[in-house]
Amino acid sequence: MDLRLYYQKIRDASSKITDAFPVVVSKETADGGKDGILSEVTRAVAAKMLVEGNARLASPEETNAFHQKHAEAKRVAEQAAAAARVQLTVLTTDELHTLRELTPSKG
Repeated sequence: MDLRLYYQKIRDASSKITDAFPVVVSKETADGGKDGILSEVTRAVAAKMLVEGNARLASPEETNAFHQKHAEAKRVAEQAAAAARVQLTVLTTDELHTLRELTPSKG
């Protein structure tokens, strides 16, 4: 394999990719690569995968669906983290009465 030609193909493919972080769709490979897995990668990695035939660029519809899915997953994870931060303190009846006596009434 001519390395100059290989890296020239990678540079050409990289220059044709407009996004800084394009979404690529994997292709099935002989070494166990699965078909149809979407990944967001750098422009250089995407160009290398395209030249090697391991992936193709995702369509705009696939890209939008990928970003929406990840935004929803992030939102769910943030909610779970917020729920985990909720603190609960158990007070005895005497401690509750003491706290009520210390706080001024609003009436």
